[in-house]
Amino acid sequence: MSVKILFVDDEPLILQGLQRTLRSMRHEWEMKFVGNGASALALMSTTPVDVVVSDMRMPGMNGAQLLAEVMRLYPKTIRIILSGHADKNLILKCVGSTHQYLSKPCEPAALLSVIRRATSLESSLETDRVKELVAQMGELPTVPTLYSQIVTVLNEPNTTIDDVGEIVEQDPAMTARLLKLVNSAYFGLRRQVASATEAASYLGIDTIKSLVLATGTFDQYHTPTLEGFSLETLWNHSVQTAAGARSIAQLEEAGQKLADEAFVAGMLHDVGKLILACSFAEQYKQVFDRALSSHCELIAAEREVFGTTHAAVGGYLLGLWGLPVPVVEAIALHHSPEATLEKDFTPLTAVHVANVMAQNQTGGGTLSIPTSLISQDYLADIGLLDRLMVWGEKLSVHTQPTANT
Repeated sequence: MSVKILFVDDEPLILQGLQRTLRSMRHEWEMKFVGNGASALALMSTTPVDVVVSDMRMPGMNGAQLLAEVMRLYPKTIRIILSGHADKNLILKCVGSTHQYLSKPCEPAALLSVIRRATSLESSLETDRVKELVAQMGELPTVPTLYSQIVTVLNEPNTTIDDVGEIVEQDPAMTARLLKLVNSAYFGLRRQVASATEAASYLGIDTIKSLVLATGTFDQYHTPTLEGFSLETLWNHSVQTAAGARSIAQLEEAGQKLADEAFVAGMLHDVGKLILACSFAEQYKQVFDRALSSHCELIAAEREVFGTTHAAVGGYLLGLWGLPVPVVEAIALHHSPEATLEKDFTPLTAVHVANVMAQNQTGGGTLSIPTSLISQDYLADIGLLDRLMVWGEKLSVHTQPTANT
């Protein structure tokens, strides 16, 4: 089945250029080209679309407004901004509604890579089975209110990092939890931090957003009566994985953006496990039982019981929330990184390795169920197998066991 892609730009020459550039993809993609947001929404009301690629500055309805409306009406549609305008305020308005932001001029190969990666990820999420499972849930977790408030403030002109800290400080419980985290060894700060505003200035807006998003998500659940499952253990593992993923990204000098994406993906990589265990406690007990009796990994037992995995469920949810494609990919594929189309170091690389190393450091933390294994084949394929020992030394853990996939 061909992928349906809608391109939106008010410049006819830009649309003509895209048509020429992407002509070779006409057998793989079904492409439509329109000149404004209203036309895009009108077309989508009658024709399903898998991906929307929109310009930012357009008369009447700009790209941020269009993609926010697409997210509301068609949450499973992949949303990409392709713009030559680096207006900070406009970019901030895309937070939460855009999966990817690309700058013009954009090399055709880069655009092709982003769209292929996003659509490939979508197909790998076993979407039909996940949708069927989600439909059985009483209620899906929602984007935490405090996170939404921070995103709203970021959309306003002249927002400062102090403004973000002040919002967090309005929630004493959240403030206490964040301060406990930022003063822990995971973050390696040189002095004790006493306020959310100070924490924000030390850690940066993206890290604070990640912590608020993850904390608020975990706070929506109560620990189920399930032997071997603990919200506190899951939370501590998530924090350790996030810190490890960020450290690995920094070792690779991957840049601040990728390090931030690795951190948030690490914080949320097991959110699907949280959803399944709390929404389907009886079935998740079967998962534990099968993993113990067969001495297999938890994710293999999940597939037997649910027909899908916590990684796919988490990727589905975070995709609906509009997190960046690299973050969603890292969450969805952290147990199967070889499924990615990318051949470079990405947040997925960092989270896959950090997750296993965190498990090995704590002994897994779940009864006597085997821990996950690092994929040597994946690391060899992207040319980074020789970095495994360096990462292990940084995170102070043994790099074994590993496995070929």
